[in-house]
Amino acid sequence: MERRNFLQLSGLAAGALMVPGWDRHARPWSGSLTPIPVADKKALADAALNAAKSRGASYADVRIGRYLNQFINGRETKIQGVTNTESFGAGVRVIADGTWGFAATQDVTPDGMARAAAQAVAIAKANARLQTEPVKLAAEPGHGQVAWKTPIRKNAFEISVAEKADLLKAVGDAALQSGASFISFGLFLVNEQKYFASTDGSYIDQDIHRTWPNFTVTVTDPTSGKFDTRDGGSAPVGMGWEYLDGLAADKVTTPAGVIVYGRTYDMVEDARLAPGQVKEKQKAKSVEAGKWDVVLDPSHLWLTIHESVGHPLELDRVLGYEANYAGTSFATLDKWRSKAFKYGSPLVNFVADKKQVGSLGAVGFDDEGVATREWDLVKDGVLVNYQAIRDQVGILGEGRSHGCCYADSWSSVQFQRMPNVSLRPGTRPLTPAQLIGQVEKGIFIIGNGSYSIDQQRYNFQFGGQLFYEIRNGKIVGMLRDVAYQSNTQEFWNAVVGICDQRDYRLGGSFFDGKGQPSQSSAVSHGSATTRVAGVNVINTARRIG
Repeated sequence: MERRNFLQLSGLAAGALMVPGWDRHARPWSGSLTPIPVADKKALADAALNAAKSRGASYADVRIGRYLNQFINGRETKIQGVTNTESFGAGVRVIADGTWGFAATQDVTPDGMARAAAQAVAIAKANARLQTEPVKLAAEPGHGQVAWKTPIRKNAFEISVAEKADLLKAVGDAALQSGASFISFGLFLVNEQKYFASTDGSYIDQDIHRTWPNFTVTVTDPTSGKFDTRDGGSAPVGMGWEYLDGLAADKVTTPAGVIVYGRTYDMVEDARLAPGQVKEKQKAKSVEAGKWDVVLDPSHLWLTIHESVGHPLELDRVLGYEANYAGTSFATLDKWRSKAFKYGSPLVNFVADKKQVGSLGAVGFDDEGVATREWDLVKDGVLVNYQAIRDQVGILGEGRSHGCCYADSWSSVQFQRMPNVSLRPGTRPLTPAQLIGQVEKGIFIIGNGSYSIDQQRYNFQFGGQLFYEIRNGKIVGMLRDVAYQSNTQEFWNAVVGICDQRDYRLGGSFFDGKGQPSQSSAVSHGSATTRVAGVNVINTARRIG
């Protein structure tokens, strides 16, 4: 399949931070696969590890991976495409003469693995001629033979295409019956089967699942010919088919009367409600530019967290080692060393983790074989740490990796990737209705829309899906043409209220781009509804000159 046709079939560009490139190694699969026995994987991994050591590697690791993807997309009540892909192979990474080397192969046999290891060592030794300082890895104990699996109740890959298609057609029908002019929809499923082994003594078998249902509803005004849209209210999740299987949806109604979803999602209901909200948006008054308090639902706030906290606190960006797709970072080491840099108000606490159940980034071990954990990035408003992997944490004076190394394919070299980065909920009882009740002049924002941020992750602008005016503690109607502008430090220091744990929900991205050649990863960001005071709001419909 040509990449252009693939992108047309996938129908997943809307809302994604990066549409993934077509994996040149991917091929169609029938849906019936026989897993490689763990004992065979160990023998294959040992063939590579032994070959690397015999050629002078001081360290080596192996990743044997099978990556399955299923894309189903359509519009109105028609399914337009069903695409299944499988990519299978192995990557070998080594340190020789103090320098990294990497090679990958689809010849997953003992001889093929040994040849890849030999090539990786040869590459490392060639690279060593240019190396100015040897690679230093933080210690990681060998974990022996262990296994981890996303705690799913229903494997989405075992659900028939017919059942999935019936759900999506019901979504389309519900939207049309409620007044939508058009609806496009999609379902994206991922299963990563990864086996990791290293000379540290780890043999780790992991089975990782992710699910993303999505749609976009369009309503056209027959009088003016103008149209408006609303994207689906789901978050991509690290879950199985139970997220969509029709059990009682985990949902709440916001003070604006909009239903938002948590750990389960009623896609049909959401599609039925969306056209009415789009029609309301078409009749809404255009926002008056100026200073407003913004009250941000988690379905919106995840993207602001991603761009203004997640990316700038990646240590490789801070050091200038990485600038692709998202630039470097304003949050330089001198700010961290001061132990007093005010990233946010005292209410603001950002935590990184790779363990939260249901999140996109949840795994038992990262792609360096490091057991995953949770750690603070911003504590009581103060910058206290970054995201770092085995060859970086020594710069921070730490002896153990944070466990956030990832590669999007067996053929890609693993490097530092964003873990789940979340804003901790408030510690005092506070509901969204109570939070809104404290606002004299504000805008309640639901869902993520267009955005921009500079190459230092500092100055930014964010839109959304739905906007509701707050006057004297009450929602008084919908607004349109809303976006807010700020800079990272000013914005997070203006946080004056965060709802409690009861309102905590996850959002996230299925495709977070980084690197050159580019790789994409999946990451979640949690928060509760949050109030930010005195933010500059602009009217996106008005032009100067």
